[in-house]
Amino acid sequence: MQKVVEVLTNREELIARSLSIVRSKIQAAIAERGICTIALAGGSTPEPLYRAIATQDLPWDKIHVFWGDERYVPDDHPDSNQKMARLAWLDQVNIPASNIHPIPTGSADPATDALTYQTELQQFFQVSDGEFPAIDIILLGIGDDAHTASLFPHTAALEVRDALVTVGNKDGQPRITFTVPLINHARCVVFIVAGASKKPALAQIFAPAADDMTYPSRLIQPTGEVLWLLDAAAGEELQ
Repeated sequence: MQKVVEVLTNREELIARSLSIVRSKIQAAIAERGICTIALAGGSTPEPLYRAIATQDLPWDKIHVFWGDERYVPDDHPDSNQKMARLAWLDQVNIPASNIHPIPTGSADPATDALTYQTELQQFFQVSDGEFPAIDIILLGIGDDAHTASLFPHTAALEVRDALVTVGNKDGQPRITFTVPLINHARCVVFIVAGASKKPALAQIFAPAADDMTYPSRLIQPTGEVLWLLDAAAGEELQ
């Protein structure tokens, strides 16, 4: 694992640096393999990044977009990660509809929708049961509780090792999420973290020893590259 930590002056610089890295990773993936696969994060922190990506001149037909997790709500719900990314980015550019791979949430059974998404990933990446694809870029954030994607402290989703997608749980509300091993097979994981409220979680995530079940982001140890991009409010004590 290659681990890089960068602390940027403020949120504007954080987003600018994130844009530069994502753009370069997209271009490198397309140059090497003909396409780029990217999995998006939800939450408020990456939204300005998505708006910035929408202004770029990129080969949209060669970019395939997935999501690392989704709230179990309709795709037009205000809390939908898909809706946020579409409004900020995907609806603003000429990307083929077939290149957008949202997490389904419409069957009324989260486990069924998780399996449907796993099957789509397996078919797209041409992997069999028990195999994990290498997604080019997975964007992640963290919560104040050190969760990432929808991998929350002391939930069953943290222990799933034989699936690509599983059902997460946030205070009794189901979510659909990438599993730890799927994230860890990525070529590049990019954490984008802002705000002083994240400092206690980061201290535990970066500590030499702490409980992984209590601080789930510690489980993200990709075989490829992991970049931690932090604004000063979040990362000042890690410099």
